[in-house]
Amino acid sequence: MNNPLVSICIPAYNCAEYIGPCLQSIVNQSYHNIEIIIVNDGSTDNSSAVIQTWCNTDARIRLIEQENKGAAAARNIAFRESRGALIKFIDGDDLINPEMIQDQVNLVDSDDHIISGKWGRFYGNDLSTFKLSTEACWQTLTPINWILSAWERGEPMTQPGIFLIPRKLIDKSGLWNEELNLLDDTEFFNRLMLNAGLIVFCSTSVLYYRSGVGGLSGQVSREHLLSAYAALDGVTTLLYNSDKSENVEKLCANIWQTFIFNYYPAQMDLMEKAEQKINAFGGSSLKISLGGYSKFLANLIGWKTVKKLKHR
Repeated sequence: MNNPLVSICIPAYNCAEYIGPCLQSIVNQSYHNIEIIIVNDGSTDNSSAVIQTWCNTDARIRLIEQENKGAAAARNIAFRESRGALIKFIDGDDLINPEMIQDQVNLVDSDDHIISGKWGRFYGNDLSTFKLSTEACWQTLTPINWILSAWERGEPMTQPGIFLIPRKLIDKSGLWNEELNLLDDTEFFNRLMLNAGLIVFCSTSVLYYRSGVGGLSGQVSREHLLSAYAALDGVTTLLYNSDKSENVEKLCANIWQTFIFNYYPAQMDLMEKAEQKINAFGGSSLKISLGGYSKFLANLIGWKTVKKLKHR
């Protein structure tokens, strides 16, 4: 592609403190042919005012307001309003390195190739805490092999901002599932990747993922766990229907086992359904990861009892 327009789609909810640095990292990109579409998802802080200030200083930035409908709906609106041949979804509290978009655009040579990158965590506002989260999937791989590599221990965490995506691939795969409020990114990128021809790794692109500032990943309400269950049901069903190999079967079982490890003993009916899924995929030998005193106790009384004690 010759200097394609890249659309950067950002859902924003109560991120007034963090959206400025996020936008700064985007407007500082060495690649200039970009548009930035921010959907304010009914924020109750002054996110809208902060974003509008940025709109007034850079014509490439556009703000859209909506009632609170969730991040998936906000991303879908941003995508529908975008014009770019290439799409990047970024959360409003994350940062990217200045060369990310240019270096990823340089690797685009097909409408069905997704360009990936590196990522790492930092905490609060302290970039000195940043540490890369080195993964085996940091290489060019077929979609199935990328998924097997990235999610091998059943943790299907997916960072939207590391990917540059051809618009045509999203049109083919479908938009974000607005019925989901937890693991919607996992479900979306699983569909996207299984329609892709290749996941191309860009070693010079880095996403800085901000941790410790809220979010939904730790929620255990019934609504959130129903979303997580529905997302993983869609993910594992589609994966298994795409490739019924032993490795995929094992991965699907491990995904459900990790779901139980993460949320037990909340919503026990969902835990029981997840156990049935594990058995249907042939069982999982995955061991729970615990630290410190919890690990010691688990060796004495079992991990389920430890989780029940902590859940009280």
